[in-house]
Amino acid sequence: MDDLLTPEFRALSARLGQDPLRVQGPGGNTSIKSGAVMWIKASGTELADAEREDIFVAVDRDAAKAEASGQGDSSCKATVLDPTSVRRPSIETTFHAALNWTVIAHTHSIATLVHAISPEGRKAAADKLAGLPAVFVPYAKPGLPLTREILARVSVETQIIILENHGLIVCGDSVEAVATLMDDVEGRLAMVAREVSSEIPEKPASEGFVWAAESWIATDARATALAVAGSYYPDHVVFLGPALPKQDHKGSPPAIVDADTGVLLRANATSSQKVMLTCLSDILRRLPEDWSVAAIGEHAEAELLDWDAEKYRQALAARA
Repeated sequence: MDDLLTPEFRALSARLGQDPLRVQGPGGNTSIKSGAVMWIKASGTELADAEREDIFVAVDRDAAKAEASGQGDSSCKATVLDPTSVRRPSIETTFHAALNWTVIAHTHSIATLVHAISPEGRKAAADKLAGLPAVFVPYAKPGLPLTREILARVSVETQIIILENHGLIVCGDSVEAVATLMDDVEGRLAMVAREVSSEIPEKPASEGFVWAAESWIATDARATALAVAGSYYPDHVVFLGPALPKQDHKGSPPAIVDADTGVLLRANATSSQKVMLTCLSDILRRLPEDWSVAAIGEHAEAELLDWDAEKYRQALAARA
């Protein structure tokens, strides 16, 4: 059964996971299927570890497709083929199972996100991807709601799915086909990162905090305004909380914007929290001045913060 987990599939998964411009920490997922068996990244694991750890879990694809159609609780926990396994399949298992392609890779590509969080960016992306089998899907809560939005828009030819305020999905009949197509998409959507200051504030950090390498955000008026105004993709909310606050509060935010000075990062911040702060910096450095942005909104943030599947993923990430 594990013959599907070829060195090529593991290598692609690891390559994506080790590139912070494509995947950050435990984000993203890959799958490979044959018949009724599908291997998919387990929730809370990291694609970067695909060649050195057993991060995948086998599920009954037909059962997972049934959950995509509304049967079961949509977590796909009951679809795991190994009854002794304690791992949960990715929260995105339903769309991996429902899409009729052998190999699927889902990333939180920085190039894609720059376009996908902006109305102007989405139009630009559509132009850049012209001629490719691509569709755009509006933001929806990860899991079954997102799967339904995807299935309502794809055709049998669709191989590229741009998830607004979320990321990129690329599908194909082989590992090589997916890798080639994804590289093409990345090349078309690539944005130049502007130079920003790497200086750390001289002012002592508040007790329990250190100055983040991304402190430039607090000294750039537009970056500050965007960072504190809202959240633009799910994993920011999951690991950093809603937006970035300007002061500490009882929710113990991992990062705080000290306007005109720097970004304070909690000294005990997890690796996932650190990479998500870098993710925000990478996006803001590439966002054109004349593009507006659309936050996911308070309702979407609340859905993510009060969700058992994401609490589970946070707990696993905190152990890393």
